[in-house]
Amino acid sequence: MKKIVISTGGGDAPGLNAVIYAVVHSCYKRGWEVYGSRSGYGGFLDIDDMKRLTLKEVAGIYSMGGTILGSTNKGNPFSKPVENLAGEIQVVDMSDRILSNFNRMGFDCHIAIGGDGSLEIANRFAEKGMPVIGVPKTIDNDLQETDRTFGFDTAVSTATEALDKLHSTAKSHDRVMVVEVMGRDSGWIALYSGISGGADVILIPEIPFDMEEVCEKIADNDLHGKQYSIVVVAEGAVTKDGQIFNKGGGELGREEVVLGGVGEYVASEIRKRTEKDTRSLVLGHLQRGGSPTTFDRLLALRFGAAAVRLVQENIFGQMVALANSKMVAVPLADAIKARKKVNLDSDKVLTAQDIGICLGDSEGKWREF
Repeated sequence: MKKIVISTGGGDAPGLNAVIYAVVHSCYKRGWEVYGSRSGYGGFLDIDDMKRLTLKEVAGIYSMGGTILGSTNKGNPFSKPVENLAGEIQVVDMSDRILSNFNRMGFDCHIAIGGDGSLEIANRFAEKGMPVIGVPKTIDNDLQETDRTFGFDTAVSTATEALDKLHSTAKSHDRVMVVEVMGRDSGWIALYSGISGGADVILIPEIPFDMEEVCEKIADNDLHGKQYSIVVVAEGAVTKDGQIFNKGGGELGREEVVLGGVGEYVASEIRKRTEKDTRSLVLGHLQRGGSPTTFDRLLALRFGAAAVRLVQENIFGQMVALANSKMVAVPLADAIKARKKVNLDSDKVLTAQDIGICLGDSEGKWREF
């Protein structure tokens, strides 16, 4: 009988509970025990945060958003801030203690569900000898080696629904509506939702944007009798001069990059240059919430079941991935090498151009970057 532990790290995404559901059911079918570590690696440091997962515990959770285990994006055990006896905050490497507790608790495998940051931590534990299998989770869809990550489809659906509703209010007031979506420094959410939601302008990190081109598109709408415009901006979009929009913040005295603010900048520039009534909206964490779509739910269930099959075959240090509609195993180290960017030669980008969407630069110019 094997004993498995699951953790969910990083930002939450619709479909996390579906993965947990699939892992628990697949393990119980084989007669294995499953535990869940609360708040990332919390269960490895405090036994009260290690939870036995039974079929009763996971009943019906496949359709729920969030994660029953909780998550954190500030829980790197290799550099964990702790308070010493003097009340001072020190950064401590807790990885050896976690590995020791993993072995002491008798676990055979750690199934780590997360994005590039969480899977990088999982890979470091794999290098220290922990049997690890990764499951790719991020609404940003920016993990290498997998065609899709679960959570992305739901985030795109949420953003598209918001754009659909903004059309009527923008048209009623002849306004320009600027919508900032998530995605970090990849433009997948902006591109997919912008095309599907009838945007006039889509600004993504892969194509540095020129405000003159954006305003020219808005003026062209007016010229052809369309007095309103919808602009979709990825939070990591940059100007042609290389300006990055960072809301800032700090952690333990070190600068923390928190992308955001580009939507308001674009709205302000449009307002000044065109004198049109312009408003901005940040969708923010709405994109992380809610029940997963059918696509994300099925994908998450497939990932969870595939991870357990790898455990059965004693294949570790791998991430389950979707490749050409099939479940495959890829080395964790390869999956975290670089973030997946929008391919500017893809049919999605070409579709956007063909149907008249402005991508922030004159057609073809962005290929020089």
